[in-house]
Amino acid sequence: MDNSSGVGVLDKAVLVLNALEAGPASLAQLVQATGLARPTAHRLAVALEHHRIVSRDTQGRFVLGPRLSELSTAAGEDRLLAVAAPVLMHLRDLTGESAQLYRRQGDERVCVAAAERASGLRDTVPVGSALPMTAGSAAQILLAWEEPDRLHRGLRGAKFTAATLASVRRRGWAHSVGEREQGVASVSAPIRGSGGKVIAAVSVSGPIERLTRAPGRLHAVPVMAAAERITEAMRRTS
Repeated sequence: MDNSSGVGVLDKAVLVLNALEAGPASLAQLVQATGLARPTAHRLAVALEHHRIVSRDTQGRFVLGPRLSELSTAAGEDRLLAVAAPVLMHLRDLTGESAQLYRRQGDERVCVAAAERASGLRDTVPVGSALPMTAGSAAQILLAWEEPDRLHRGLRGAKFTAATLASVRRRGWAHSVGEREQGVASVSAPIRGSGGKVIAAVSVSGPIERLTRAPGRLHAVPVMAAAERITEAMRRTS
């Protein structure tokens, strides 16, 4: 067998997955594509189905299963965090403010990474914090490039408007002043994945006393540069 790992059952399972990469396959088509004996192909496909690595379509054909997508998402997030960590520290040092990375999860945005100021008054957003999608510059970023129907659903109860999001799309960054939390301002920019889809938002946040009521004037350029660095690094490692 080509590309043998020396673990026969694993090599055969990979043959099944490689065959399904081309699309749905009946058992007969799996046998033809893999060269495996019919009972072996059936046993492996059903075992992989048990672990959700293989699934069935409406016609009963074998297809790649949802577990692969879940693992891919987890790998992408790990890669994003590894790439973002030094960029967030540089952004914190450059601006003198706390820097965060947010991803959307359902109706919330979650802080998945942060670089805090070493001293002085801080706006601390602990990693793992789940914040609403209805307020704050990162929420604006994560919503602004959504499909129109999802965007309009997201505006229900939001402290920003469709016009705000149109401005965000036009200039490529968002800011908020006391929108999510009184006395706190922030600036955010989008991180893009494959196909240009917005997958995360990078932000700096701090007290209005430091960021002023026009925080974009101070920090839009470095925040956008940080977002672009992370986007480019993700492209190189994908």
